[in-house]
Amino acid sequence: MKLTSDVVRGRFSNRASAEKDAHAEVTQDEGRFHRARIENFPRMATQISLELLIDAYARGFFPMAVGPRNIRWFSPDPRGVIPLDGFRIPRGARKTLIDPAWEIRVDSAFEPVMRACADRPETWIDDEIIAIYLELHRRGVAHSVEVWRDGMLAGGLYGVRLGAAFFGESMFHRVTGASKVALVALHRVLVAGGFRLLDIQWTTPHLEKFGSIEIPKRTYLKILSSALQEHADFSASAVSDGNWRPAISS
Repeated sequence: MKLTSDVVRGRFSNRASAEKDAHAEVTQDEGRFHRARIENFPRMATQISLELLIDAYARGFFPMAVGPRNIRWFSPDPRGVIPLDGFRIPRGARKTLIDPAWEIRVDSAFEPVMRACADRPETWIDDEIIAIYLELHRRGVAHSVEVWRDGMLAGGLYGVRLGAAFFGESMFHRVTGASKVALVALHRVLVAGGFRLLDIQWTTPHLEKFGSIEIPKRTYLKILSSALQEHADFSASAVSDGNWRPAISS
């Protein structure tokens, strides 16, 4: 496959940014950050360097595999985010969250989480995507939040951290409610660590229950630029000893 020149250089020009963004088909799957079946997007790559991937995130782009050896770049407009100060707990999730059987870990099973996220009939996570994000994880740029139950991986999520921005990539559940637990735990980590942006790329009816909104791409890029200038910590201590559970009044 041919790389467009702006992707080869690691630069996303204003012209390229203005091109038509992904066509999305809305789904309702609580185990995913994404809600899209992607078709016909112009920017593509067969290999991605770490430098290019990090530069892309800093400019509001992220990659998705839409077919064998066919990775394309996306920058949605509007953009889905969950304002950290606007995060809320749906009433229907409260009973799930207080269950003492959940155990939260951070960065203890990054690759299993990625592979579980990819284990669905339609996936944008191919072997190339897995390999490059594993390298990001080894360098401390990508993180996972895992939900364990009875010694088994019940659910989780992963994403990329740059500055005080966290880019949620995907989540999954094998036990009902585990992805809700993972999202609440992620919020706890981000707030405790001083993050300023939780990017979810596209919003869904499910994520709207947790406070997700859509904002114009121009607004998103301003928030992103500001967040990249700050420092934040992604630390397991924020969810140790069960303190990820929010105070929920009846």
